[in-house]
Amino acid sequence: MSYKYLFFLAPIFLFSCKKDTVLAHTPQKDTIKVVPLSSPEAIAFDSLLIKDKPLRIQEFYKNNLYKTVWTKTEDRENLISLIKATESEGLEPDDYSLKTIERKEKSRATLPEAEIIATDFLLTESFQRLANHLYNGKIDPTQLYKDWEMHPKELKAIDLLQEALRNHTVAQTLDTLKPKHFVYHQLVKSLAKINSYPKDNIGSITVVDKIKPNDTVPEIKTVKERLAYWGDYRMPDSLTTIYDEKTVAAIKHFQTRHGLVADGIIGKGTAAALNVTRNQRKQQILVNLERWRWFPRHLGDDYVIVNIPEFKLYAVKGNDTTRTHKVVVGRDKRRTPILSSKFSNLVINPTWTVPPTIIKEDLGPAGAKNRGYFAATGITIYNSKGAVVDPYSWNAAKPNNYRYVQKPGSNNSLGLVKFNFPNGHLVYLHDTNHRELFALNGRALSSGCVRVENPLDLAYYILETDENIMNQKRVEKILESKKTSGIPLKKPIFVHQWYWTSWMDKNGLLEFRNDIYNLDFELYEKLRN
Repeated sequence: MSYKYLFFLAPIFLFSCKKDTVLAHTPQKDTIKVVPLSSPEAIAFDSLLIKDKPLRIQEFYKNNLYKTVWTKTEDRENLISLIKATESEGLEPDDYSLKTIERKEKSRATLPEAEIIATDFLLTESFQRLANHLYNGKIDPTQLYKDWEMHPKELKAIDLLQEALRNHTVAQTLDTLKPKHFVYHQLVKSLAKINSYPKDNIGSITVVDKIKPNDTVPEIKTVKERLAYWGDYRMPDSLTTIYDEKTVAAIKHFQTRHGLVADGIIGKGTAAALNVTRNQRKQQILVNLERWRWFPRHLGDDYVIVNIPEFKLYAVKGNDTTRTHKVVVGRDKRRTPILSSKFSNLVINPTWTVPPTIIKEDLGPAGAKNRGYFAATGITIYNSKGAVVDPYSWNAAKPNNYRYVQKPGSNNSLGLVKFNFPNGHLVYLHDTNHRELFALNGRALSSGCVRVENPLDLAYYILETDENIMNQKRVEKILESKKTSGIPLKKPIFVHQWYWTSWMDKNGLLEFRNDIYNLDFELYEKLRN
């Protein structure tokens, strides 16, 4: 029996995964008749008062017969309480007119009707804005980045408000819009924890030569103070300048929390991490809370998630992490795109068709310099008609006029297995012929795709999860044949390539990673404006 599965690979990349993951917000006219809210305290007003309001606000009050809707003290107070609590979620209460609403609420008994009506509009607008911010974040990432496939999720906040006021569940309704993922909840705790730290009036550390165990240098006093501030070190009665065993253990703990090599040696990277201030770390937490509001709410029952700055892949079943893998991600000039999709198939013994960027920046220059490059790398050149081109007949001045395919095998750039999923960036997960890179600590080294350590183990896990007929023994036979074979997947197993640089671990320790694509500061500045 043959276990080779055939399918067309090209169409995989013709479709974006957007429809599989999120729905763009496209307001639609209501087709179901809305039952107006009813209250004897409601005040009728002229529809001209809201003619300049957004369409959804106009429709909302039209459905409620142009009467005020925030008539119950309970509903108004619940919204005020929720707005106050947004600070703990990394949002700004002033964005939701908190001071004005509180002032109007305190004097409500003496307010003229016109002001009560205007306050009603303000409460509705604040609810709508807060609902959208909790569900989608304050900023649309697609307006900031070209390589983020994170489109706003569909939300009709005004429709939610209708039922929240009817059932007096304003607080519960807004709470359901927050991310439910463990990482988000831990980030909220991270924010509370870092807010509890005092001001860090500690000097910075300058390292000229690496500081090694048992060295005696003046900087060690400042190192100990900073370690003690962050809770990695218990301050003794008196500080010395000796880099002793206790301080080495504290440095290793600090290095682990920051994704650094835990070797106890204080070099420029460790010193830079020690010099980051409390406010800078708080900003890092705030931007990561915002990112988690961008992400889809349901990640899938079975999914793989790559945290790009951590260089790590997690396989999750239910709510349990079942396995982890080191990964290599795109370097800053060729970033790994942020997206969510669903695995469509695996390819065993894949060929590699060289993408345009690599043709232009790598293959073209290398081939022009040495025509033996193609034979050495196992790459075949094809012209526009699909005919094989001899390297010495190849026009080096127009490298993008050709198609380049690398034969399968352990020296193939994609290694022995490739994991396909629909997306708009022509990226995928794969093995590599440079497995030595996984020994490095910083692994932003690829051209955009994610390379996975021990990828066959991940492939066997995915096939088992898929309850696929192609088990490990059958895959091993395909590997031995050295023939390219595709294995379609039938169950929904999702893949998420995301980006977060801060979190709190299960033991309550703050974790930070280098912002390898320099996104944190820019996002923080946008959030402030």
